[in-house]
Amino acid sequence: MSITEISTAVDRLMPELIRTSTAIHARPELCFEEFFAMEILSDVFASNGLQVQRGAYGTATGFAAEFGANAGPTVALLLEYDALPSIGHGCGHNVIAAAGLGAALALVPIASDLGLRVRVLGTPAEEGGGGKIKMARNGAFSGIDAALMIHPADHDLLRMNAIAIQELRAIYRGKAAHAASSPHEGRNALDAAVLGYNAVAALRQHIRDTERVHGIFVHGGDKPNVVPAHAETLWYVRSDTLTSLAPLRERVAAALIGGAQACGCEVDLHWEEFAYADMVDNPPLLARYAELSRELGRDPIMPSADARVVGSTDMGNVSHLVPSIHPMIAIAPPGTPLHTEDFAAAAIGEAATAGIRDGAILLANLACDLVRQGDLLSSVRASGPHAQDAAGVLFG
Repeated sequence: MSITEISTAVDRLMPELIRTSTAIHARPELCFEEFFAMEILSDVFASNGLQVQRGAYGTATGFAAEFGANAGPTVALLLEYDALPSIGHGCGHNVIAAAGLGAALALVPIASDLGLRVRVLGTPAEEGGGGKIKMARNGAFSGIDAALMIHPADHDLLRMNAIAIQELRAIYRGKAAHAASSPHEGRNALDAAVLGYNAVAALRQHIRDTERVHGIFVHGGDKPNVVPAHAETLWYVRSDTLTSLAPLRERVAAALIGGAQACGCEVDLHWEEFAYADMVDNPPLLARYAELSRELGRDPIMPSADARVVGSTDMGNVSHLVPSIHPMIAIAPPGTPLHTEDFAAAAIGEAATAGIRDGAILLANLACDLVRQGDLLSSVRASGPHAQDAAGVLFG
């Protein structure tokens, strides 16, 4: 089946893909709470004759479906669908889900004859929580030759400059007292958190340009006339790789602990179980994706090695386990930043519809090419992850 034939198949699916994307967009759900999105996507797959495992690989809101040949290369198509607090689908995960859905359904009638096996994975909690990592720990990527997904953006990009990240919650404990009559008896947990925040701010000028540390105050007391006995901050700590993340974690922790000690308070540091690894795109897969994109009328660019940091994703961990790609497809006007209300609005616009269509066509064709192009699969395998210790990206 040629790119034109797959395009025709995807075009027939577009009404259903748009309905699904719109429904997910209208009902945004946070990480590990995506029951509606999981159900609607699972229902579409089931209505197309596939057996769907809901709550797959140890996740209540993940799902899996598998079809195609019993032998031959196995491709994983990854669908994300979680949203962000307040701004909903400001990262456009409804587009990711719909594009992956379209690619999978276009492959259903042809995969067996082609000699291709397809594993569809609904992967929750990308915006914190590490759904892909949890699923990987439970065998979701066992036997996979290539893992494919596509992410919306304001430009067509061959890759996302994604670095490692780990979330940190700092819980400060002080001593309550009347703030006017007996402040000397109190130990101010909010002051401890503020000093910790400022210590991290001073640290920022002495870290690498590619590293990021950013945080928010989650709790800062209950009433002004009570010395706060409890305060909380939440942090994202990012570095180039999991290896370079380790010393940065120690420096951030020292800054937060120092703020607590200065105020006579205590602080408990709770690191998120899942650390996200840097994204390593497979060169042969990426090169073929670029060729297919140009055939489709898109011209994705390769960000330079020193391009600004874009973010982090648990797809990075997957890329250290199996050959993977994470390209970006334009659905918003240039300059529209992700994680904003403007991008959330763009995620159901005309450009988003085009992104769903083209994304589905590109993913389906790339999966087919692992069979159609005799040397692609061997090149992908030869360029895939080898020395990386799987335990390192799954268990830290």
